[in-house]
Amino acid sequence: MSRRGECYDNAAMESWFSTLKFELGERFDNAADAKHQLFDYIEVFYNQQRRHSSLGYARPAEVDRRYSFGDQPAA
Repeated sequence: MSRRGECYDNAAMESWFSTLKFELGERFDNAADAKHQLFDYIEVFYNQQRRHSSLGYARPAEVDRRYSFGDQPAA
């Protein structure tokens, strides 16, 4: 939780939630559907397919594999 006067504490998570709401939506039929869609979004799309500008337009899974095998990072 951000303390008063420290507006940057939650900026990264607020940005991520904004992206999530924009790309996936905010309404679900039930809790099980929400859990399933969120898992698919994060583990299948966001980490495996979506390219991130902060990573040199690489996928997070690619960057993780590069670091795991000792290769040079993309960014």
